Amino acid sequence: MRKYNVAVVGATGAVGEEFYRLFEEYNFPINKLVPLASKNSVGKEIECNKKYIKVQELTEDIFEKEDIEIAFFSAGGSVSEKFAKFAVDAGAVVIDNTSHFRMQSDIPLVVPEVNPEDIKLWRESGIIANPNCSTIQMVQSLKALENIYPIKRVDVSTYQATSGAGKAGMEELVRQMQDFFSFKLDESEHKAFMHQIALNVIPQIDIPQPNDYTKEEMKMVNETRKILHKDIEVSATCVRVPVLRSHSESITVTFEEGVNVDVNKVREAFSNFENLEVMDNLADGVYPMPVISTDTDLTYVGRIRKDNFQDNILHFWNVADQVRVGAATNALRIAQKWIEMEEV
Repeated sequence: MRKYNVAVVGATGAVGEEFYRLFEEYNFPINKLVPLASKNSVGKEIECNKKYIKVQELTEDIFEKEDIEIAFFSAGGSVSEKFAKFAVDAGAVVIDNTSHFRMQSDIPLVVPEVNPEDIKLWRESGIIANPNCSTIQMVQSLKALENIYPIKRVDVSTYQATSGAGKAGMEELVRQMQDFFSFKLDESEHKAFMHQIALNVIPQIDIPQPNDYTKEEMKMVNETRKILHKDIEVSATCVRVPVLRSHSESITVTFEEGVNVDVNKVREAFSNFENLEVMDNLADGVYPMPVISTDTDLTYVGRIRKDNFQDNILHFWNVADQVRVGAATNALRIAQKWIEMEEV
């Protein structure tokens, strides 16, 4: 396998740092790694494959100068909006972790286990979009179900970790918990979140939309439909919880009329689906939790049960590390599939 010149935009952020671990773990074929960030981070060093590499400034000409072939963007939508085109013009494929390009009709939105064929559309724009973290883990399980029963509607409530707000979110939770044990929680500042996050849950992630859903909730609605290529009904309630890493989701799936859900068949479908793992033994306290999924590349499903009143409704619980599965790992899997397709 040939090796590639790879750039990571957002080199010092939480997702950027995760990429370096994944490059090592997956033995990603890198010829040259170029970490890129704003002027403030220039000169800092990142570690990858036992080498220390200095962060360079993100500029319009850096991609051409460094002959970049694969560019991972994880530095916010405004950065992607401004700089992705320069990477594309330099001949690179851009794999973008922000929300900026996701719903553009000419840009594929990809979860490799679900719609890998869409990667081939990258040539239209030079860009492949990485979905929202909560969407990724949900559509993996929905695709497994769609393989056995036609889905009509999905209702989901998320329990999203503070790492969804980056390093600042995690640090705020830790700081507030320290203040709690020092009897100073009333004095503790909250900047990453609208309200205190320690010992609390916040039923709002992102800004309100005209329909009284939040932007985060509508991302799940619209992205799910685009990825699955199906106009299913989706409703989401997204909640921030005082957990450091890994998002949890309570998912209710309504199948088409006439479906009689067989829970054993559902478990088998989940078990046979790539990168899903079933943990489902309520009597023994076996089910997915953030402490299990954190630092893994699997999406875990459990609490699988048929509705008490309607035969065509299924309920289950879904947990994944959103820094990895919901961001860096999904992007890396996209790149791996892209390489496979390009080298055929």
